[in-house]
Amino acid sequence: MKKAALTYSDKAKLGNAIVYIAEKVEDLSKTKLLKLLFFMEEYSVCRFQTPFLGMQYEIWQAGPVIKDVFVDLSETPVLLEGYVEKVNKEGNTYIRSIKNFSDEEFSDNDMLVMDEIISKYGNKTATELVKLTHKEGSLWYNTAKRNGLLEAFEQKKLITPIV
Repeated sequence: MKKAALTYSDKAKLGNAIVYIAEKVEDLSKTKLLKLLFFMEEYSVCRFQTPFLGMQYEIWQAGPVIKDVFVDLSETPVLLEGYVEKVNKEGNTYIRSIKNFSDEEFSDNDMLVMDEIISKYGNKTATELVKLTHKEGSLWYNTAKRNGLLEAFEQKKLITPIV
């Protein structure tokens, strides 16, 4: 099944969510951003029974990842062009906003989700966030285990699942 391209509204919500995070979180690495987006998605579904971005996450060795965002921030941003820029520092990729945040695509609940997740996890390092996503009983852990990926991930024999 072919996935649908992002609508203008989807792209604006994704871009502005990342702008908001980048404005609130210092030293926002690509890995840290990806984990914060996942925690926002998980929290929104648990608290409000509705997705935050509604994008597809993949289960990778380093945790849950929106592949399109990962790829976009690994190269010259296309999907996020006009919202953020990459800054390479000491061999790591950091994200910086290049436009002002617009809340047009966000509900009050969405704003609450972003603020609560940033408050809870924004000061943690990317490594700490990866450990949280990998904690036994977490959504990532349970999904990796259920799909027979946990052992390969733990032994670093696999980075992404083979599709």
